[in-house]
Amino acid sequence: MSVRVGILGATGAVGQRFIQLLDDHPTFELAAVTASAESAGKTYREAAKWRVNTPIPDDVAEMEVAETNPAGVADADVDLLFSSLPSGVASDVEPAFLEEGYVVSSNSSNDRMADDVPLTIPEINPGHLDLIEVQRDERGWDGALVKNPNCSTITMVPTLAAIDEFGLESVHVSTLQAVSGAGYSGVTSMEIIDNAIPHIGGEEAKMETESRKLLGEFDGAAVHLHDADVAASCNRIPTLDGHLENVFAEFTADPSPAELREAMEAFESADLPSSPDQLIKVFGDDDPERPQPRLDRTYADGMGIVAGGVQTTDDGAKYNCLAHNTIRGAAGASLLNGELLVEEGYV
Repeated sequence: MSVRVGILGATGAVGQRFIQLLDDHPTFELAAVTASAESAGKTYREAAKWRVNTPIPDDVAEMEVAETNPAGVADADVDLLFSSLPSGVASDVEPAFLEEGYVVSSNSSNDRMADDVPLTIPEINPGHLDLIEVQRDERGWDGALVKNPNCSTITMVPTLAAIDEFGLESVHVSTLQAVSGAGYSGVTSMEIIDNAIPHIGGEEAKMETESRKLLGEFDGAAVHLHDADVAASCNRIPTLDGHLENVFAEFTADPSPAELREAMEAFESADLPSSPDQLIKVFGDDDPERPQPRLDRTYADGMGIVAGGVQTTDDGAKYNCLAHNTIRGAAGASLLNGELLVEEGYV
């Protein structure tokens, strides 16, 4: 089965990751790429300042860039759209595609917490995808909108889902986030070299709310947020890729470090083309200095989560976790959601 797909905002950093991940994909055939009006009409090679560490696929390089509106992709006959648009643009543009009947798997932050929009990690809450039926009833469109979470949220939540069996009550997390999370020109060299920035606008609220929605229960009509209290402190550091996070969790039970590690390692991955065989890799006591961004961000081709430093505290447990923020944390997350949409018959 071949599914024709398009990328909204294809020339940006996340759009380029989409193109890299879609190259030779077993199901998806890239049929359309869109960007701003200034780029429309150019070849992709001309429009995109390519920054990914693999060459532009030859067939994509010569594709004509379309303007980001339904008319721009009408002739491409696409079945599914991946959105990497800035949230301010996406909030205006995505509804136009949805009203025209397109299915959109979006990395953009707008509407992630909307009551009728699935916020999905296929390994964590695939059943939330059925919120699409509520969405279609309430909004009256034939299309469907699915969101993946923020790159820092998606690093932590799989580990929390794995240890929720011990009665997760509260989470405190401090992040050490790579500069690529801000986009190519998001943080200047004068700001970040020899420095750390203890604030990332809006990031803490995203982690605190999105994690509870992802871990929440869907009753067929609505998602009920998880009861755990979540508090986040988000910091930018001078690494290129890979978000490292220090997590402190409290439970109703009293699990040992070995039990926590076992729960993470045993947590089941999804059966999708881009899913890692083992979702969470866990370092033991013999590797107390891992995970590290430079060494571990490409685990499972950047699609997996790496944890380590698992210890108990007087109040619960603490550990570190890491993921590649532009692969698993952005384009790869939307790609997995697209694969889930196909598997569940929404595409």
